[in-house]
Amino acid sequence: MPDNPNPQGKGQVPVLAALAEGQRAARAVPAKNVEQVSVELFTSLFVLESEFGFQPVVGESYWLYHKEGRFRLSPLPPDQWSPTVYGRYIGECRLQEDMSWTLMLAEEVAEDPVFVRYLEERRARFEEALEAADTLEDALPVHDGRLPFYQRAYAYGLAHSLGASMERSGIRELSYNEARGLLTHQSDR
Repeated sequence: MPDNPNPQGKGQVPVLAALAEGQRAARAVPAKNVEQVSVELFTSLFVLESEFGFQPVVGESYWLYHKEGRFRLSPLPPDQWSPTVYGRYIGECRLQEDMSWTLMLAEEVAEDPVFVRYLEERRARFEEALEAADTLEDALPVHDGRLPFYQRAYAYGLAHSLGASMERSGIRELSYNEARGLLTHQSDR
């Protein structure tokens, strides 16, 4: 038997801690409109679908890289790692208190028409998925079995946080198009 049968700490205590963090974040979020929810959900899922095997900390910076068709999140900035190992530097990511992620694209990447087109195509597919969901709540990643442990735990926290935010703004049970229509109606006033 190995010295540590659970080297990644994926037992009951880390699972419960991850769930509690998501619930704590949900209590503190303000109401957000559908556009804010959409941007935060898209960006967060983009980051969470990358590879990483560590537990991110709220407020810390992490760096996203792309190599051979795969994205990888790392605690090491590009000046401390070789492009031959991690690949192209995409941008700096930060986990927010509400369990959403921000991504600040590197200047070179933001000006790359091929990468910008790639993001636009992913965003269009994401929008189609939002439009296909019966309600905004149905589009939240409450449990995504495709994701590894940490990504799944943070997606769960994100879902609860955005769900609470949408509840506060009254759009949780609306479809994406209904919520966008409500936003348009409110801006016309």
